[in-house]
Amino acid sequence: MPTIAVDKAALFEALGQDYTTEEFDELCFEFGIELDEDTSTSERPIVNGKQEAAQLKIEIPANRYDMLCFEGISLMLNIFRGEQTSPSYRLVPPPGGELEVLTCHESTLNVRPYVSGAILRNIKFTQARYESFIALQDKLHQNLARQRTLVAIGTHDLDTLKGPFTYEGLPPEKIKFVPLNQTKSMNGAELMKFYENDRNLSKYLHIIRDSPVYPVILDANRTVCSMPPIINSNHSKISLKTRNIFIDITATDKTKAEIVNNILVTMFSQYTSEPFTVEPINIVSKHNHQSRQAPDLTPRETQASISYINACCGLSLSAKEICTLLERMSHTASPSNASSDLIDVHIPPTRADVLHQADIMEDVAIAYGFNSLPRAFPNISGTVAQPLAINKLSDIVRLEAAMAGWSEVMPLILCSHAENFSHLNRIDDKKTAVVLANPKTAEYQVVRTSLLPGLLKTLRENKHHAIPIRIFEVSDVAFKAPHLERKSRNERHFAAAFLGKNSGFEIVHGLLDRIMLMLKSAFMISEEGLEGKGVGESAYWISKVDDATFLPGHAAQIHLRMGGRERVIGVFGILHPSVLEKFELKYPVSTLEIDIEVFL
Repeated sequence: MPTIAVDKAALFEALGQDYTTEEFDELCFEFGIELDEDTSTSERPIVNGKQEAAQLKIEIPANRYDMLCFEGISLMLNIFRGEQTSPSYRLVPPPGGELEVLTCHESTLNVRPYVSGAILRNIKFTQARYESFIALQDKLHQNLARQRTLVAIGTHDLDTLKGPFTYEGLPPEKIKFVPLNQTKSMNGAELMKFYENDRNLSKYLHIIRDSPVYPVILDANRTVCSMPPIINSNHSKISLKTRNIFIDITATDKTKAEIVNNILVTMFSQYTSEPFTVEPINIVSKHNHQSRQAPDLTPRETQASISYINACCGLSLSAKEICTLLERMSHTASPSNASSDLIDVHIPPTRADVLHQADIMEDVAIAYGFNSLPRAFPNISGTVAQPLAINKLSDIVRLEAAMAGWSEVMPLILCSHAENFSHLNRIDDKKTAVVLANPKTAEYQVVRTSLLPGLLKTLRENKHHAIPIRIFEVSDVAFKAPHLERKSRNERHFAAAFLGKNSGFEIVHGLLDRIMLMLKSAFMISEEGLEGKGVGESAYWISKVDDATFLPGHAAQIHLRMGGRERVIGVFGILHPSVLEKFELKYPVSTLEIDIEVFL
């Protein structure tokens, strides 16, 4: 969770009350946030000859974007305490009545296709407000914007610019401006080279570096405002004296762009001459000839079930009581005319985290007080947990293998395509393995279809241990299953590997016999030995198999007959020398792998 540091004295002044550390910690707990540290109780550094002001470091839930700044924390706590009602945010046109226009050109579609924005007019900054405004942008960039890959924010002194504005994609050589806090004019290519060693900005260059065009915001005089997501222009730099702020939001995710826009303007609209007012702009898209107004601060309308809320919280609240509690969480709610079991809820633009009636139920529980909720055992039977049958069977197999002197290992379920196929001398038929569409590294390309790659990699990384080495794993493998809704299926396997100076074929065979005996499956010399057996009895036998993974003539299939049905459940044998070479193993290895789900 993000940790936000706020000035202790300023926050208590905004709340209109002084708290002890314990009292404020309790308030945070009641609201669902956490006080991480009160620096007033520890030694603070000296900054510019003065001791740093006492701070409160507060952990905020990752989805509460509205509380990533001092303004949001103080506002939400005041509403929760009943000291303030939820603000009514309004869109107000400029004095002349004509909205500024931001035109999005088709050339941006392949680089950052979405744009939004707003204007905060007649805002009044202090040093603390200015720093909070910059800090909120950084927090949004790190959190919701995913290091500017999804959303980038640009803020400009509107009085230094002239509308209308355009958002275009231009070749790097045709973009020229003085970057923020610099004195030399550069084109796009020069700017990329200039910042490639910059500690702060170098990590964002990759986002657009390989694009044939770079996104750029221009005013009516073709003055560059910003080159998102890298840097703003020094020409339109904001300061403490700035009174009118033009905000541009560019993005690859339209929804997140609007959330970021809403959070930024709602938090700082309280400092405008007419509090909680925002000046909208018109966004015109040239590629589809559509226009819209941004931001949209209209509360979202939804409904929640009273019986659902009461059932989840163990309460018997009326519709009016629930509505009163929701007001403490900045919602506006009223009993619904559609049904006596419903309430109509208006979610403010600050609460992008509310997606479902479960979130509304959680807000009711927070406002009511988690410590005040009734504590009782569920009045229904059958709530005692028990393991799934497949997990219980897996634990039995694990215990038996461990008692036989084998060590359990737990490799990753992902592996490279080569490890899953060519390293085992197997051919990919394109119909078996679940392949990752965009793997992070070559080491994690497919979901394994066999436990053997993980076992052999474990042996490879533990060659320095004394031999022989006996290891096993009980875990899932995955296969494509187009007929299923999720398009794949899991299968629980047991696998073991023996590495030593001798092949260990008979040792692996012995482990197989022990596991099958424990699973109440009798060994038969051949299928003919099953004559006279009842169809309900379980029996297994082995037969020679030609498998490229194993040494020719030194591998066997494992056949199982159970419930009148015969199937091949696995294979064991001595690995082929080419397999050993690919996994960098110099001693012989025998392996065993069986499907244990068939015993359920």
